[in-house]
Amino acid sequence: MSPKESNRVARAEPKFLDGIFSVPEDHQKALHHLEQELTKNLDAFLTESKVTGEIPLQDLLERFSDTEIPTDPTFVSDEVNHLLEEVIPYCVHTGSPKFIGHMTSAIPYFLQSLSKCMVAIHQNTVKIETSRALTVLERQSLAKLHRLTFAKDEAFYKRNTHRRDTTLGILCSGGTVANIIALWVARNRFMESVLGPSYQDLGLVEALQRSGHKNLCCFVSQRGHYSLKKSADLLGMGNRSLIAVPVDRHHRIHLPSLEQAHRKALEEGLKPLALIGIAGTTETGNVDPLNDLADFAQRESLHYHVDAAWGGPTLFSEQNAHRLKGIERADSVAMDGHKQFYLPMGIGMLLLNDPTVAMSIEHQAQYIIRASSFDLGRRHLEGSRPGMSMLLSSALRIMGRQGYELLMNRNLRMARTFASMIEAHPDFELITPPELNILTYRAFPRHWREKGGIAQDHIDALNTQLQKQQREAGQSFVSRTRFRHPEPNGPETTVLRAVLANPLTREHHLKEILEEQSQRCQALIQQREFLL
Repeated sequence: MSPKESNRVARAEPKFLDGIFSVPEDHQKALHHLEQELTKNLDAFLTESKVTGEIPLQDLLERFSDTEIPTDPTFVSDEVNHLLEEVIPYCVHTGSPKFIGHMTSAIPYFLQSLSKCMVAIHQNTVKIETSRALTVLERQSLAKLHRLTFAKDEAFYKRNTHRRDTTLGILCSGGTVANIIALWVARNRFMESVLGPSYQDLGLVEALQRSGHKNLCCFVSQRGHYSLKKSADLLGMGNRSLIAVPVDRHHRIHLPSLEQAHRKALEEGLKPLALIGIAGTTETGNVDPLNDLADFAQRESLHYHVDAAWGGPTLFSEQNAHRLKGIERADSVAMDGHKQFYLPMGIGMLLLNDPTVAMSIEHQAQYIIRASSFDLGRRHLEGSRPGMSMLLSSALRIMGRQGYELLMNRNLRMARTFASMIEAHPDFELITPPELNILTYRAFPRHWREKGGIAQDHIDALNTQLQKQQREAGQSFVSRTRFRHPEPNGPETTVLRAVLANPLTREHHLKEILEEQSQRCQALIQQREFLL
């Protein structure tokens, strides 16, 4: 850059930067038009029942193939138009009443405004010096969920909610991180028991050598979330240390198989570290026998973690909370805010029964998270984090226990309704009835069933092609998965998976989804395209 050009840029710099980072004088006028346009277009997007815009993926890839960063800045209004015309129409409308395939749903309208507030104040909750009130709010919100889950007495919460040396919960970016932190706590507590105060300096290898064990291991059912493998990998134990226990015919962990797996691990010189129960499996929505697992963990001195990322909010429902009986005996519980708490993406919670155990993962620095500080980053995997606790706290206050209870009861009721529709339809077969509000089924026309002799590969191929066609058409959406049927020597089966969590979904939407699938199923059979 020439000296002349440098001088020009220097003169323009204050005006440019002030215009970007300061509230302009005509703030109301400037933003009013933009927000009007955004609101109008977003409202149109959010009220559309269609799941996504019809565009081949290859065409979408080509539209976003330019990798040059623009030299010159652009007007905010131009960028808004770019988003409205080129990006948003081809996103997935996860709030569509016909989007029932994943654990992502509509969110309450008030979160749009509250999210703007959260972004505007730009707090960093790693440290109280960059968050202050939100640090306190986060601890309070986690204490409320701790009380929902573990139901300690009033004196317990008065004593522990805001103490510097206690941690009732950890707010993080999702269930994956919550699961990692839970097993991190369990691993460090083991190392501390072997190595004493120097455990973080010496590490896992030294702890294993001194304890005489080949490795650590954890137990979870075959339906365990894949994030648990990430946890075992990151914590230095390896994927094989996560022992997948067979499930029973209800897709819950099989207790005799757990006993057998535990004995085998001891015979192989492994140190059993943790037992993980699931309150709402990702694929089928089933709940492990949490009380029985608590007994087992207590007997064998295992850290007992419950992955309740999906099913945790069932505790709000007086008529359904019994399905999670035993969760209050867990050492740690993971929940996901962006699932059935109906919060935006990027919020998860780890709740700790014993408020002192997080000290095993504590780290400090002189410029931040000092030993005597109130900083939330002292006992956390993540560093800088946004003030998502503002959204969690507001949702708990606005919705209340009654609001969440209505949602949970409705979700379970809608799942049973959809299961009944599937069972009554001649083209479909229900595979896993809903225990909570996830179910699986498959296209298997009655005349095929009556005829018999249809190859499993043909049934699987039909369902794969059916789901792909429905997804590409974009009118509605269910997901698909594949698992081995838990009956003795049961085959691997490709199934359609429905998640009934959207409060905007009505019975007529479910009928329309099945009708679309039925028509596509019959067309595929006539064309025999699924055999290609």
